[in-house]
Amino acid sequence: MRQTSSRGAVPLSLLALATAAALTACGGGGGNGFSFPPVAGNPPGNPPAEGTYKAEIRRTAMGVPHIKADTWSGAGYGYGHAQAEDNLCTMADSFLTYRGERSQYLGGDAQLVAGSTIGRPKNIDSDFFHRHVISADVLEKMIAAQPDNLRQLVEGFAAGYNRYVRDLKASGAAHEACRNEAWVKPIAAEDIYRRMYAANLAGGYSNFLPNIANAIAPAPAASTKTAARGRLHKATLQLAAAGMRVPELQVGGHEGVGSNMIGFGTAATGDASPLLFGNPHWYWRGPDRFYQAQLTIPGQLNISGTSFLGIPVILIGFNDNIAWSHTVSTARRFGFFELKLAAGDPTRYMRDGSAVKMQALDITVDVKQADGSVAPVTRTLYKSEYGPMVNLAPLNAALAWSQTTAFAMRDINGENYRTFRNWLRWNQAKSLDEFIAIQREESAIPWVNTVAVGRGAPKAWYADIGAIPNVSPTQVASCTTPLGAAIGASLPRVPVFDGSRSACDWQTDADSAQKGALGASRMPSLLREDYVENSNDSYWLANPKAPMTGYPDILGPAGTQAVSFRTRLGNLLAQGRIDGADAYGGKGATADTVKQMVINSRVLTAELFKDQALAMVCAAPTINVATDPQGGGAIGRDVDTGPACAALQAWDNTGTSGARGAHIWDEFWNRASLQPSATLYNVPFSASDPIHTPRDLKPGAQAALQQAFGAAIARVEASGFALDAKRGDYLFATRGGQKIPLYGGCGGPGYFTIACSENRIDKGGYTMDGNPNGNSYMQVVRFPEGGVEAHTFLAFSQSDDPASAHNADYTRAYSAGQWRRVPFSEAEIKADAAYRSAVVSE
Repeated sequence: MRQTSSRGAVPLSLLALATAAALTACGGGGGNGFSFPPVAGNPPGNPPAEGTYKAEIRRTAMGVPHIKADTWSGAGYGYGHAQAEDNLCTMADSFLTYRGERSQYLGGDAQLVAGSTIGRPKNIDSDFFHRHVISADVLEKMIAAQPDNLRQLVEGFAAGYNRYVRDLKASGAAHEACRNEAWVKPIAAEDIYRRMYAANLAGGYSNFLPNIANAIAPAPAASTKTAARGRLHKATLQLAAAGMRVPELQVGGHEGVGSNMIGFGTAATGDASPLLFGNPHWYWRGPDRFYQAQLTIPGQLNISGTSFLGIPVILIGFNDNIAWSHTVSTARRFGFFELKLAAGDPTRYMRDGSAVKMQALDITVDVKQADGSVAPVTRTLYKSEYGPMVNLAPLNAALAWSQTTAFAMRDINGENYRTFRNWLRWNQAKSLDEFIAIQREESAIPWVNTVAVGRGAPKAWYADIGAIPNVSPTQVASCTTPLGAAIGASLPRVPVFDGSRSACDWQTDADSAQKGALGASRMPSLLREDYVENSNDSYWLANPKAPMTGYPDILGPAGTQAVSFRTRLGNLLAQGRIDGADAYGGKGATADTVKQMVINSRVLTAELFKDQALAMVCAAPTINVATDPQGGGAIGRDVDTGPACAALQAWDNTGTSGARGAHIWDEFWNRASLQPSATLYNVPFSASDPIHTPRDLKPGAQAALQQAFGAAIARVEASGFALDAKRGDYLFATRGGQKIPLYGGCGGPGYFTIACSENRIDKGGYTMDGNPNGNSYMQVVRFPEGGVEAHTFLAFSQSDDPASAHNADYTRAYSAGQWRRVPFSEAEIKADAAYRSAVVSE
């Protein structure tokens, strides 16, 4: 076996491969489609025969792999090998997560290394969650639902990953941080399916990982009906009085984890081709970060774009005829069922007058101890027919699993096994019409909106068509429990229903793709010749000239509340380009003008409010600030406003890397915006003018704004960065010990260009080296006659290995605003100045 290169031949070792796993599963379950699983292992199978896999991995600038194979398994093999070559440590760590083995190698109390759609829970909670939720029967259903070509991709991907691991262990020098660790080991195809299934859950179960992992039933105790009713009434009063400690929703509720996308139709581009701009704001580290690649099987597949690490299907990208992107949707993908428990047994619940036994699962996790030994820890966790039991006591003590009441959680995507089949069909779609038909038929996209354009299609497509719970207004009125109503104040549009009545089960339409889900005809979509846009607000304003209403409430607000400043700016950018009202000259959305406008780092709140704010806050030469309005920390001094006011007056209202003073505005607006809208704005939100309201600051807000300004100045002064420091001095990524200056900011102040650090400026600056979110894979795509024109960024670069040449190159290009014209055709790939090729096979 050899790896052949266009620059020569390099021998590779021949080692055995452990693949495939045998999983046993049994049925069970109830009225909502959730089945009761056993817990099973995955013993290794036999190695593949010689010649099973073969792929050519062509690398072009920035290390982007263009993988070519004759078979689906070969394409997967090349993709798994390429991802491992660039991101082995992150991937190997993530497979521990999905298998539920983190505690065995890394200890139970340690947190996950990097943020992701599950946050950063303790290893032991992560292990119990994944073993409980991704159980053997779920895995079996996931695998059974996939078409043969996708199964072959998965099998090949696992084999390609394993090939790289074997070769690295034998004689490699890369990935020094992890290559000798015991947890870097071969995987089975089932590990890829676990990883794929876990991606489904980002809008539901993943947000309640510790609550599911710690849902322990109380010991039985005697109870009377009168006492039970009294405790329930008391619990409702306690919940209303104490309020809710809602978990931070990693998807759909967390600053920075979102996206921008605009689809321009031909009325906007002025030529025969539509144009797509896609820009997920996503994780810069960890298992959910994006990886850019092209997969080609002549005559069957030719797709370029990006996917999460460990996933063998392109999730956002383009082929010869269509291009698409996604943004996180406002639609709720989960709900809770309040269970009335049978007397004397808190693990049985009543349903239509009959007692139903929960399914108990004794799960044992091996946990590494301080002395290096490993000890087993067992928890008994439970599932109902609705889904796993969930411990909501951390939200409010009144929601604890008691002798009379418990809560189960249902995630519609827990029963959605069509997701990757949908994406793979899109990978092969030949027209926008086919793309739309697939989306309607599968109704599988898990927690995101979609915008797409197609060759020869004059209109751009927007849709929030996917797996969404189907609950009627009548059910909301009749099935929401008193506790559910109290929860709803903190988790609006999340159904919390009475689980004791089958009448409260989620409903099924004639065109529903799965039980309990909305049918495609009741989900929003829009085709426009000018443009469609989404920046994580609801479907309502995909185009302000055609607001959409009349859809189920669970999909999100429709004209009842203000949209974000980022959404407002996105629409202003799109319409300004169409009208020629921006600074780029001419009219129409061309690739060159769109590339400029989407990284121009405008700050909408500064454009709207800076002059008004400075007139209020700079009137006093000093401001006495006792405590910080953001967090309540003590300040207790007079703050001089003069230098900060001068810096902001000179500031150009952008977050470009050379802009001076933007950090003062960021710190100020983050505090000013804590004021209620009714207190802050003179003109309230109007559904008839959503792009321009709310607007104008209220004179009566002056005192609060002065406190916000004083605290902002104090924070910047404490940081050590000058008040007129360049943006790139304190907003940066570090590679090879060198700071790479960046631009943009967080969505709150109205940046459209996102680089959102979780790090306080006085703790080392807005570094993007920890667990930030921001611009990630960006694409501008159009379809000129006879080809594809695509410009891309991968802002954090391809590789997690500091020693790799591709750990920083894309980041430096992004810093400089140098979009990459990504090669797509065979001729373009081979003509790339950085072209190199290697064939891997076994």
